[in-house]
Amino acid sequence: MWRATDQNTRYRMLSSKDPAENEIISPISFSPGEPSVYHAHDHSVSDDEPTPSDRSPKKTGFNKFIPSRDTYWGSLTYNLLAFLLPALYQTLSKLWIAQIDSDSVVLTDVYTYISTIAEVLNEGLPRIAWLIIGNSASYSLSTRLSLSYTLIIFQTCMGLLMTVIFIAAAESFAAGFVPPEVREKSLSYVRLSSAVALTSAVQTAVASCTRAMDWPDVPLVVSSVGFAVNIVLDMLFLSWFHVGWTGYKPTVLAQAGIRLACDVTAAGVGLGYFVWVARRKVREEIQSRMGLRGDERVDDEGMGRVVWWWTAGFWMMAREAVYTFAESAVRNAIYLWLVNRIIGLGADYATAWGVFNTIRWGLVMVPVQALETSALTFIGHEWGEWKKGKEGVSKPAARWGEIKRISRPAINSALVSLAVEIPICIFLSLWGMKEFAFYISNSERVADITKKMWQNIDWCYIFYALNYQLSSILLATVPRWFLYQSLWSNLLWSLPWAIVVTVMKFKEEQAWTFYSVIFGGANVFSSIVVAIVLGAWVWRLHNGMIRV
Repeated sequence: MWRATDQNTRYRMLSSKDPAENEIISPISFSPGEPSVYHAHDHSVSDDEPTPSDRSPKKTGFNKFIPSRDTYWGSLTYNLLAFLLPALYQTLSKLWIAQIDSDSVVLTDVYTYISTIAEVLNEGLPRIAWLIIGNSASYSLSTRLSLSYTLIIFQTCMGLLMTVIFIAAAESFAAGFVPPEVREKSLSYVRLSSAVALTSAVQTAVASCTRAMDWPDVPLVVSSVGFAVNIVLDMLFLSWFHVGWTGYKPTVLAQAGIRLACDVTAAGVGLGYFVWVARRKVREEIQSRMGLRGDERVDDEGMGRVVWWWTAGFWMMAREAVYTFAESAVRNAIYLWLVNRIIGLGADYATAWGVFNTIRWGLVMVPVQALETSALTFIGHEWGEWKKGKEGVSKPAARWGEIKRISRPAINSALVSLAVEIPICIFLSLWGMKEFAFYISNSERVADITKKMWQNIDWCYIFYALNYQLSSILLATVPRWFLYQSLWSNLLWSLPWAIVVTVMKFKEEQAWTFYSVIFGGANVFSSIVVAIVLGAWVWRLHNGMIRV
């Protein structure tokens, strides 16, 4: 069982001011406005011997029923709940719209497509959290918090900029991602949904930082607050038994406004809760080092090493984030290109694709997302611990036991995801898919198309689930290799097909045959590429051929 590296070890400060003298992070001296950087005391651990953090005190009383946040299975429990609540609401939102106006269900996908574009921002700097902020073996709590605050501030500013751009370009966005049948009433919906670029930037940044620091309860609080507020407001204003003052009738725009209010609330509460938890953790660590009791006060000067913005830390993260940003930009650009062609087939196909993704990327994908997040967290810990033991070597060689220990969280996640995905795929392919799709869309035609989509390509997502877990090894260790495998998949498979469906004209009844090959084949092809790249990573790491 994996646990986060213990921070209650001896520390030594690097006093050099030359960034070139340290390959992990630029060591900064005690100067105003900059955090100090600590490196944990060197220690060696055999492949089979448990680390000191594995020997944590036993829980007593009611606490023994609460999952441990610093263990793989404990974090998985928190992550499952955190991902499940937004997925439930995503499904419910289509249900409310289907009851209000079934022709407008497709409008809810506007929110999804704006989120997909914003995902390029959210998969840049935040995806480096596992590699850098998760490296508890090399960086102190105050340093990791300074990096976290810097990441959050940058993401918030960029999210605000993207929101302004979406609002200004609402007409162009609607022309590309809303079927002509409902385009006239889509502009206000697009403008209200544009704020997801800002709120998702804040929520994703907070979630990535806190999960990397073994605080998965923070994103769970964010999801819980958003879900609770959504349910209350939906019941009051959208449901069949909504408040019935004279003249009020639920509308699609009311649903967009409610979601906007809930996203803003969840982002604000999550950010505030993170700051509160961070201050408490710093205070507890200082008290522990000074030998103070829990009720003894720590003055503000003792907590002054955590800064809100750290320029050197930002550039250190940005150097690695170039790879994750480029990977997300290429992948999502090609995906939205293909989606644009599906939307061109008409409202029924556009709605069916949205319903398919709501089911597949909503409830069904929750275990896969939670497993990947837990794998990333603990691969990041193990990788940081291994790099600490190889400090001073630019291309260290890893023993087979060390490679096994680094990769173990992803292997476990892959096995569990297969155990979950295969039964779900079989069950929904044989029973229930058409009824589920009709329940969400309130359209027989859309339900038939969705069922066909599911039966054609959902089995390929078993490969995707496997690929999703195994590629986390590359993402949490050497992000440039993660970029390489993604480029191979997208440039050799998805991009050529995107060109084909743009140049060729398909009849509606023939089109899905090609799209099923494109989307399903991409998952199978990507799993092959990941296996090849991961094999090369293992071989080169074992032989000391990877710069870390």
